[in-house]
Amino acid sequence: MSTRRTPTERQKRLGAELRKLRLAADITTDYAAGLLGMDRTRIANMESGTRTINAERVRKLATHYLCGDAEYVEALVAMADVRTGWWERYRGSLPQGMLDIAELESSTVRMRVANTVHIPGLLQTSEHATAVFRVVVPRLPEHEVALRLAHRSERQQVITRDGATPYVAIIHEAALRMRFGGTEITRAQLNHLVEMAERDNVTVLVLPFERGAFPGAGQNALYAEGAVPPLDTVQVDSMHGPAFLHTDGQLAKYREQFEWLERLTLPPDSSREFIREIADRL
Repeated sequence: MSTRRTPTERQKRLGAELRKLRLAADITTDYAAGLLGMDRTRIANMESGTRTINAERVRKLATHYLCGDAEYVEALVAMADVRTGWWERYRGSLPQGMLDIAELESSTVRMRVANTVHIPGLLQTSEHATAVFRVVVPRLPEHEVALRLAHRSERQQVITRDGATPYVAIIHEAALRMRFGGTEITRAQLNHLVEMAERDNVTVLVLPFERGAFPGAGQNALYAEGAVPPLDTVQVDSMHGPAFLHTDGQLAKYREQFEWLERLTLPPDSSREFIREIADRL
């Protein structure tokens, strides 16, 4: 097994799941190390994501950890596979968090996002995205803007390719009225949003101002459903990069939050008409 200095979010999640199973079975790191014929420090490194683990060892540990959920175990085995997705081309050029988001989106079976001020990244036009990238602090040089734009464009293929992932976007009216890049770019962005909302796998739900208070105000969030529910992940934005959440309590909180938000939104047809009306009045 090899070690790594900067494990990906997927690798850290696999390690966290194995640790959770070990603790639930009341098994020590010494005992787990004996099962695999290795030093106990390697188990700690494996559980932190800094040491790789192969499929055979994942299955062996899961068996001795008394995990009887075969579907869950196979999902963990799939996480152990080494991945070389398109995002690896950006390693060393873009922040790790951006690559982790792309990898998460590539493996989820369904996505739900909630945005208050920004149009969701997977639904942005290149002009709108460029305008957003140009107002970060500290300001990005143009070659960095171009890198982020290229990465964003490749990310968007997850909802436009054959067999595209189901995607639900909850967008507050405030985000629809923000004029990143000016009036013409905003109008084109809104029209693009309507076009995307007409795809079979994409649902856009608008939360109007008139609906009043709602949970999670001001925070962009992604709820990514895993191959099995215990492997769901929540990703939230911050000024310092993305945060990835997956404890049982965190997942329950965000599931309830998204269900609450969806109850407040307009239906899909009404949402598209709402967006058209804003675009027409610009």
